[in-house]
Amino acid sequence: MIEKTFPITEQLVINALQLATELLGELNREAESLKNTQESEVINNIAATKRQLALQLEQFNGQLTQVLATENLLNDQESIKEYFKRGEAAGLKISETVGNWVQLMLVCGECRNLNEQNGAGIELLSRHTKRSLDILKGKSEFSNTYGADGSTQSDKSTHRLISV
Repeated sequence: MIEKTFPITEQLVINALQLATELLGELNREAESLKNTQESEVINNIAATKRQLALQLEQFNGQLTQVLATENLLNDQESIKEYFKRGEAAGLKISETVGNWVQLMLVCGECRNLNEQNGAGIELLSRHTKRSLDILKGKSEFSNTYGADGSTQSDKSTHRLISV
């Protein structure tokens, strides 16, 4: 059966590597934008592109799960190794696909790290913006009331420090 599924796997891995590389490029653009311009429209456009790429990578994951299921394997790293061993045992040329898989895992790891860094940067910008707005609205910097879910509650009465 692997003789039939391996060409599909080869193409899936090539496509996923391309998508992950594009995602890494978008994450790098986002990091640069957060450092330099901090323009919300640019960051929102990048976020939309990232969502599309993530959806496509999720589709890849589903397709890979189906391919592995034909060999009675799970979708995990050990099963992928087993799948490649079976391909090699069947006389298939697996070296390029294995290399692409390793590269895919490296790029995905870079994406994960950069996405976490960018998310932290966005969180800091969001906090800064909220504090700035609170100061402009005349709210104290520290809120002493909390909602049922543990989040801080806005004061109902505020006085503006400035009027525009």
